[in-house]
Amino acid sequence: MAKLPILLSLSAGLLAVAGCAGSRPAAPATAATTTAPTPPATPDPKGVGLDMADLDRSVSPCDDFFEFSGGNWLKANPVPSYATSWGPRNLLGLRTQATLKEILEEAAANRSAAPGSNAQKVGDFYASAMDTVAIEKAGLAPLKPELARIAALKTRAELPALIAHEQDLGTGAFFRGGVQVDEKNTTRYVIGLDQGGLTLPERDYYLRDDARTQKIRVAYQAYVQQVFGLLGDNPATAQRNAATVERLEKRLAQASRTRVELRDPQANYNQMTLAAAAQRYPAVQLPKLLAAMQLGKAQEVIVGQPAFFDELNTLLKTEPLADLQTYMRWHLVRSVAGTLPAAYVEASFRYNQALTGAKLQTTRWKRVQAATDATIGEAFGQLYVDKAFSPEAKRKALEMVGNIKASLAEHIQTNTWMSAPTKAEALKKLNALRVKIGYPDQWKDYSALTITRESYTKNVLAARLWESKREAARFGGPVDHTEWGMTPPTINAYYNPPLNEIVFPAGYLQPPFFDPKADDAVNYGAIGGVMGHEMTHGFDDQGRQYDAAGNLRDWWTPADAAEFTKRANIVGKQYDAFSPLDSVHVNGKLTMGENLADFAGLTIVHGALEKQLQQRYGSGPRPKYDGFTPEQRFFLSWAQLRRTNIRPEALRQQILTDPHSPGQYRTIGPIMNMPQFQAAFGCKEGDKMTRTAADRAVIW
Repeated sequence: MAKLPILLSLSAGLLAVAGCAGSRPAAPATAATTTAPTPPATPDPKGVGLDMADLDRSVSPCDDFFEFSGGNWLKANPVPSYATSWGPRNLLGLRTQATLKEILEEAAANRSAAPGSNAQKVGDFYASAMDTVAIEKAGLAPLKPELARIAALKTRAELPALIAHEQDLGTGAFFRGGVQVDEKNTTRYVIGLDQGGLTLPERDYYLRDDARTQKIRVAYQAYVQQVFGLLGDNPATAQRNAATVERLEKRLAQASRTRVELRDPQANYNQMTLAAAAQRYPAVQLPKLLAAMQLGKAQEVIVGQPAFFDELNTLLKTEPLADLQTYMRWHLVRSVAGTLPAAYVEASFRYNQALTGAKLQTTRWKRVQAATDATIGEAFGQLYVDKAFSPEAKRKALEMVGNIKASLAEHIQTNTWMSAPTKAEALKKLNALRVKIGYPDQWKDYSALTITRESYTKNVLAARLWESKREAARFGGPVDHTEWGMTPPTINAYYNPPLNEIVFPAGYLQPPFFDPKADDAVNYGAIGGVMGHEMTHGFDDQGRQYDAAGNLRDWWTPADAAEFTKRANIVGKQYDAFSPLDSVHVNGKLTMGENLADFAGLTIVHGALEKQLQQRYGSGPRPKYDGFTPEQRFFLSWAQLRRTNIRPEALRQQILTDPHSPGQYRTIGPIMNMPQFQAAFGCKEGDKMTRTAADRAVIW
């Protein structure tokens, strides 16, 4: 499987599932006070896009805007038993899932779809995955050829071909490798090799000894042991094999870089000739391994974490072949557990319960819908776009991006701490930014992929092998700028630094994130905030290291870089101080890029809205809806789309592994530093939502 590109996204979330609004009665508010005023004689007209019943007016907006903007919603919408967190993204997720379910069921019922068509592939994939009777009857039969391939390993000389095959199957064994855009020459593809090979979410789960982590490791050990038992091992053998897997993974974890260290693109770009890499890592047998992955033409590789591959080299040289087989058998089965009989699915869920705090397994059709999207997403996505995305939505979204882009250009030009040469490079990069809205202009061609109703497992494995072959075929050719890293129904967005592009799938351009019927303030605070966030990722602590062509190149003067770092460090310290749970603090370094994108994005989007309002109303009065000015509705919209209830277990995991801060701090972190917010709600010096000028973080 190819190395995943750096995608700096609004959220780590996949397509979510959803809740309903609260019901507390509303009262109007004004910019002049921090408490609820007397209702006007003639109420302002009701707006679209914000639910006034969600506000908790017992809280001052200048004391805790997270609670003020959505406190009633939070009280009325606890996390459902089948979820680990709950927020407005789930509202959209449920509606999207309902549409996707219709598409899937229609496709599955259509037995006369043209062979090879998207409808046939999507319908047969879904039908095979929902046929639990056939899945139980087949047992492990669909996986036996792959298990037999691992069991047939006899010598270390045979390792490269086997590891290459596991890479092509996407099992996650040992490391991640494949074709990627060269980050220092973005006109070509290169081979990237990066750390991997773990089951637990990241290295610290293997190394920390606090009670919470130990509990998760016990659940993980039980999961591995149970799966080996299901595969036919007796209890003693299953226990021994589980210990082998944990021991090998712990070796890899100890050699892995931390999440914070992985955020340094320069440190994770280590170009080597293939000959030099083969000499440094002889046991990996890179020439044979790459040849088996249909990448034999490669003459160089980009090694992300050289010390990790030093340890992998030692592991492959010294560990018994039987232990390596045990490890690969585990990762093969783990990677397709959701396609296997119920005992495997339930074992996986019990492990995830300990990890995330989930109470109930998600309904099967929702899991299968997500698997369809993950496996043949653009075939599925074409059917979704035909049903759910209007040209008008795309036009309006492009118009908003243009306005926000103009606002960012103005902020760069008027910046007081950036020198002229750096400004020129920044504007060049902004002008070169590619914008993708809705869906790809060129869809993936699935004609070479065969999907049938015979076996869910076989379909998933076939799709993985097809994708790996497709990616390998790109090597040596020009970089394809039409490709997307997300599918059209995805409720998310991203910035890709090497391609210098922002991407907004159709699934995101729906209410409540985007509503053509809502006033500008609401849309700019909602999807506009996302657009500004993704756009300014190009100028966060990671993104700023890439130039207009997407190359990893330092285009900042030393003085400007130092000033940026100084300002960014203020943001880091602010987030380090946020503590959602006892003894648990947000990691300001891990979340730096996303926090900077929130800070800068919200500032430039507010500027874009002000220009829009100025054009529309000039110096005249601006209309209120529900008693709120456009400026207030802008910040309410920003906040209401980030309200989240989350289980403590999931929150702990998020803080350890996710580069995004928890929702409450994404809400208040930026606006505490914005005089525009204080002006909108009449906040004063000393209010909790107001940082002093000396403590304020200002990037743009």
